Amino acid sequence: MIERESEDLSVRIQVELLSLNRSGVYYHPQPPSPEEIHLKHRIDEIYTKWPFYGSRKITAQLQLEGVEINRKATQRHMREMGIAGICPGPNLSKRTQKEGLFPYLLRHTTSQYPNHIWGLDITYIRLRGGWMYLVAVLDWYSRYVVSWELDQRLELPFVLTALERALAQATPTICNSDQGSHFTSLEYRQLLQSAEVKISMDGKGRALDNIFTERLWRTIKYEEVYLHEYSSPKEARKQLRDYLQFYNHQRLHQALDYLPPASVYFAPQSQDRARLRNVSSDERL
Repeated sequence: MIERESEDLSVRIQVELLSLNRSGVYYHPQPPSPEEIHLKHRIDEIYTKWPFYGSRKITAQLQLEGVEINRKATQRHMREMGIAGICPGPNLSKRTQKEGLFPYLLRHTTSQYPNHIWGLDITYIRLRGGWMYLVAVLDWYSRYVVSWELDQRLELPFVLTALERALAQATPTICNSDQGSHFTSLEYRQLLQSAEVKISMDGKGRALDNIFTERLWRTIKYEEVYLHEYSSPKEARKQLRDYLQFYNHQRLHQALDYLPPASVYFAPQSQDRARLRNVSSDERL
């Protein structure tokens, strides 16, 4: 809307004519400092190694390493990174009234066939000069990554894109996530409910309720992300696309009798099991 090089109207006059705030027009976002990037990368490493560490222990670990930081700053960085320790918070026995929350449906339940249970989660991906966020839809039975998406902003659209792409391929019985704002949003809930998918959510602060996706993040980071320094979002996207192709179709998984996830997800007997969707909800669970 604003023509900064206009010879006829100055930026000030254009702003007044359009009833815009001048501060917003002149503002240029500042890139993160090298110190902030390094600190976030180190927090990511500590959390990936010890996901049960909350802000107190991560702060203590950083201080032991000579970093001058307090817990409040660590909490702010962790919020921006979208991570939290897995230790249960206070008053978990009390029913929350927050809109969009659903109970955890998977306690004492084991995935029985492909597309029985999916898990969604988001993780921090470091770049040489910044960071991105990766969301993945994981089939719990086969450990197959049904879809994924990478973005520089921790906002809702890239989560919906990944979920829509997954639902275009198959429909799960249950979809599990944490209680983050992306997964309690109206758009996310409507997308699953319109596909007649049961929504399950981890207990607050209980990342181990989504353990299979947590293991996926650990695998991706130790086998791919930490071995490279992505110089740009384009490079990160290409490298992760190649790795996830390898993970799905070639990487041998011990829990799958040393078969790659795709061979289990697409196996003929798996497709037969998927036809059991006409059983009652109680039987499926």
